Amino acid sequence: MYFPSWLSQLYRGLSRPIRRTTQPIWGSLSRSLVLSSQRRNPEFSSFVVRTNTCGELRSSHLGQEVTLCGWIQYRRQNTFLVLRDFHGLVQVIIPQDESAASVRKILCEAPMESVVQVSGTVISRPAGQENPKMPTGEIEIKVKTAELLNACKKLPFEIKDFMKKTEALRLQYRYLDLRSFQMQYNLRLRSQMVMKMREYLCNLHGFVDIETPTLFKRTPGGAKEFLVPSREPGKFYSLPQSPQQFKQLLMVGGLDRYFQVARCYRDEGSRPDRQPEFTQIIDISDVFRNTEIGFLQDALSKPHGTVKAICIPEGAKYFKRKDIESIRKFSADHFDQEILPVFLNTNRNWNSPVANFIMELKRQELIRLMETQEEDVVLLTAGEHNKACSLLGKLRLECADLLETRGVVLRDPTLFSFLWVVDFPLFLPKEENPRELESAHHPFTAPHPSDIHLLYTEPKKVRSQHYDLVLNGNEIGGGSIRIHNAELQQYILATLLKEDVKLLSHMLQALDYGAPPHGGIALGLDRLICVVTGSPSIRDVIAFPKSFRGHDLMSNTPDSIPPEELKPYHIQVSWPTDSKAAKAH
Repeated sequence: MYFPSWLSQLYRGLSRPIRRTTQPIWGSLSRSLVLSSQRRNPEFSSFVVRTNTCGELRSSHLGQEVTLCGWIQYRRQNTFLVLRDFHGLVQVIIPQDESAASVRKILCEAPMESVVQVSGTVISRPAGQENPKMPTGEIEIKVKTAELLNACKKLPFEIKDFMKKTEALRLQYRYLDLRSFQMQYNLRLRSQMVMKMREYLCNLHGFVDIETPTLFKRTPGGAKEFLVPSREPGKFYSLPQSPQQFKQLLMVGGLDRYFQVARCYRDEGSRPDRQPEFTQIIDISDVFRNTEIGFLQDALSKPHGTVKAICIPEGAKYFKRKDIESIRKFSADHFDQEILPVFLNTNRNWNSPVANFIMELKRQELIRLMETQEEDVVLLTAGEHNKACSLLGKLRLECADLLETRGVVLRDPTLFSFLWVVDFPLFLPKEENPRELESAHHPFTAPHPSDIHLLYTEPKKVRSQHYDLVLNGNEIGGGSIRIHNAELQQYILATLLKEDVKLLSHMLQALDYGAPPHGGIALGLDRLICVVTGSPSIRDVIAFPKSFRGHDLMSNTPDSIPPEELKPYHIQVSWPTDSKAAKAH
């Protein structure tokens, strides 16, 4: 294994005696690790009763006496059962002779998913009864003794991947859901990927793994943060939405190759995070610039008004009337915006009067601009630019899912397609007050070098040095080159964003002490593992996730706290009027 020169020096330094230490610390540790991996130490393994795991036994173990522990996964006609542990499955023969009646009673009466310990001999399966689908399919265990370690009560659901379970039930009994093959696979793959990341960054490229604090100060702009009360009246910590400021402070401190697997906290609802693409949004404002259609004319007359559309290839073949109504309802409920489905094949007679009017006047222009075919469906909307794009982006994914349920192959799960997205705007108009600006990424992102002069005249036109990494339509990472000049940072915070610079006085001060140009990137580990495993939700790659509303259904949190426990934090709960009424009942 290659070690950079500075890392080799560090290794030698750690191997030197320190003060009264008589043995090299690092050398002693490495020797003890080697010894412990070569033989079992009775002092540390006295509580381990099993000799092997269920999944490791093969024909090479024939004749060996083994002790196994695991969950009863399957039992057939009280003649054999399948025992499962983290390593795999093994078949266990239940003895039928009278002398082993006590063993038979334990193994036949123990409920499914009970934990048992069995001891016996590894033997070959009878000829013709081998199971090539099981790694242990050539052998079985002839049991001599058995012990019921813990009986299992009636389960809320079966521990089988093909059994359909609601997500709420899975989250409520997460410790049972974790026993499933799919969850075991996801979490073990996650562990392996994190280990490979650490090896690659530390061993090959000299990165330093540094943990940053969880309790910090709130950051202006960006996602909402969770607050943590302190015992000082009126003073709070914030749980960092990302180690954003610490990244830069470590750069200032000379740790220019730093990383960590950081826990980030954002006070937002969860999402399935499934965002594949299969068609493009095309702008068709010019086609309707002189239209007499009311809602289109109204949209185009407003600032940032636009008409946008997407084409669903062969949508007319697969969409039903109820699908169209569902799309329209989704648009109204989630975006408060109208969507107009336009069928090019007018023989379907599904077009509204407005859609028919559009087809009469603009059919050829739409076909030319969007390269549509006879069986295609066009979804058209009009309104403010960002809102129209967001709606069609969501509908594109909804339609992709719908078409795939009808047998249309759109996405190959075995392909990994990467894409860099660059040239984001540095600022966006605030939704509640479009005359004011907010950071498109975060307030520390550096402006594009070619656009710095626009900061003082037309800040809305300034591009940022922000970049996103997309995998199979999912944003899996993002980062930026940061501002390293204190004067520029203060101007953006105070003058353009109207933020209180006192909150970031430590950052501004650090930038004044010889901060080098720097940048970084953060990968969403949960989302990355989600894409790699093909899971529909990031909750399927996290051991104990929160629900869509941010609740832990297993422990029933967030939970209320008695008033006496809030007193040290000088906090009182102000109950809404409707909650008081509910509590009274």
